[in-house]
Amino acid sequence: MIAAFRRMTLLERIAVIMLATITLVALLAPWLTPYDPFIRVSDAFLPPSFAHPFGTDEIGRDLLSRVILGIRLTWLPGLAIILISLCIGALVGLVAGAAGGWTDMALSRLTDLFLVLPSTLIALAVVAALGPGLVNTLIAIVIFWWPWYARITRAEILAQAARPHVEAARLSGVSGVRLLWRYLLPGAAPTLLVTATLDVANVVLILSLFSFLGLGLPAPAPELGAMTARTLDNLTVQWWLPILPATVIFVLCLSANLAGDGLRSVMRGV
Repeated sequence: MIAAFRRMTLLERIAVIMLATITLVALLAPWLTPYDPFIRVSDAFLPPSFAHPFGTDEIGRDLLSRVILGIRLTWLPGLAIILISLCIGALVGLVAGAAGGWTDMALSRLTDLFLVLPSTLIALAVVAALGPGLVNTLIAIVIFWWPWYARITRAEILAQAARPHVEAARLSGVSGVRLLWRYLLPGAAPTLLVTATLDVANVVLILSLFSFLGLGLPAPAPELGAMTARTLDNLTVQWWLPILPATVIFVLCLSANLAGDGLRSVMRGV
């Protein structure tokens, strides 16, 4: 792992360190906030200062504390969506690629059906129908995210199945679950890992979009997208209110994309 890290460019290393820091902040957010993010701690609309590095909002709550908690409510759900979608998609693709025949055809057509649908619009409709909330948002996004991993897994499994070491394993008597988990899936894992890493930024943007549209957690939950949406009218006066949460979203997505590019380069041996 250290050797792979050293093979990345300086910018990609910084991105990986940023992602590790962001994850740590998300996990420890309740203990890192300098103030209670839900109560008034000072006057409203205070600009950034030493006491309040991100200023205060329209109620007088510390914006830095709310942004730290907002990272937790955006980053961890994004990782959860990627993990759940990856598990579902990998399982479907593994079964389709290994079984072949009618099983492969049925699962492939099901995957194609989800892929051709306008996923973001339907996910918005699902959340609107189920009601705003983090769990409903997770369900709506996962429903339309797993097919990409299913298609990639199926293609990788078919490619791995034709390789000499898999043929040798078959000739030596290896079959069934052991062949899948020991020989086929490990060959597909690098591609899935790179794809999942690059997808994190997209998921974070979609989560932020949902909260921006009011389909995330209800107020006063400090979601980054919702904080940006509620304070857009203050952009020309209290600029820090919409700009700083939006900047954090940008940093999250940029770091994830750069780290994904670095991982892809390492996997390809560049």
